[in-house]
Amino acid sequence: MSSDLCAAATGDIPAYQLRSPNSGLAQSIVMAASPGSMQNPPQHAEEVTRKREVRLMKNREAARECRRKKKEYVKCLENRVAVLENQNKTLIEELKALKDIYCHKAE
Repeated sequence: MSSDLCAAATGDIPAYQLRSPNSGLAQSIVMAASPGSMQNPPQHAEEVTRKREVRLMKNREAARECRRKKKEYVKCLENRVAVLENQNKTLIEELKALKDIYCHKAE
């Protein structure tokens, strides 16, 4: 079974009619077009601009959150350094005291 294909003008979307030799009736088929190809250039440019602005806004928010987390991480590290310095100081003093006791007993 063979079909004839002929173009039919329907505006922006390409359409074709298939004619079957047996029926003689034309069946219309509308070809799917990508969403971007159906928009006119000003609307497409506005959409691109809008998407860019949304992307930039999300990026700024992500960067802000990243900086906040980094500050929090640095504060935690600074607190840990302070705790470890205090422990080190205490241990040095304890070691010095034990050395003094050991040296006095040895005499």
